[in-house]
Amino acid sequence: MAALKEKRTCGQRCEDFGHFVWNSDNGTFMGRTPEKWVYISLYYVAFYVVMTSLFSLAIWVLMYTLDPYAPDYQDRLKSPGVMVWPDTYGEEDIEIIYNTSDKASWMKMSNILNDFLKPYNDTKQLECNNYNCTKGKYFIQNTFSAPHHTKWACPFTQSMLGACSGFEDPTFGYNCTMPCVIIKMNRIINFLPSNQTDHPPYVNCTILDGHENVAKMEYFPESGILDPSYFPYYGKLAQPTYVNPLVAVRFSLVGEKHAKIQCRVVSKKISYENYYDPYEGKVTFYLKALK
Repeated sequence: MAALKEKRTCGQRCEDFGHFVWNSDNGTFMGRTPEKWVYISLYYVAFYVVMTSLFSLAIWVLMYTLDPYAPDYQDRLKSPGVMVWPDTYGEEDIEIIYNTSDKASWMKMSNILNDFLKPYNDTKQLECNNYNCTKGKYFIQNTFSAPHHTKWACPFTQSMLGACSGFEDPTFGYNCTMPCVIIKMNRIINFLPSNQTDHPPYVNCTILDGHENVAKMEYFPESGILDPSYFPYYGKLAQPTYVNPLVAVRFSLVGEKHAKIQCRVVSKKISYENYYDPYEGKVTFYLKALK
């Protein structure tokens, strides 16, 4: 029968570990001489320096090939999305519901529009976007002729929204049954809505449900046109002061004062029948005035 191995005490084990860390008999530290540790350290330093250099070189080459002003691939954005303000969402849809008898209710809607229109303040726009753009033509810019190596942006002022600007009526019609909504088309770099400027994009709203409850629709600017001078958009770095052109629509609600409405940006290059993207080229919302 083999003899049982002698059980080592905790002190002996600590002594063995200390002997492994530093062996004074052969002058090794953790099993290697100082000379070998120097060689190993130099090897790993050189290895990681080379790896870091290769990684940095790869990143530099990648960044050198990228255009800082526009993404190389825009496959997912062939047609712009459309949004509406006030952007009050229900469980699944945009529901603009307010009570004309409840000041807090309609003030909520007007405050949303006031906050949204702050960048469009007339004074602010004329200060940062003071270029005299030619209306009715695409604003093609092949050089960075604006200050700080940027491109010019055309001003869009709050007053251009007419009766829905908030100047004539600070409540935007939400204290009665003539509410205003604001339609905005999202930006796509270098996107032109059509091949010709004689057919500019425009907003057209249709009543999907509750036709008898909408007596009239008015567009601001006139005819709901998005002027071609705001296209193309060259990106945030190239046009830091750019603001999207807007269209405001004022509805005259009658009868039961509620309707389901779809507002579409009409242009040859803007699609709106994408089943998987309900906001591509159009936006659908519910508008209802309570009392």
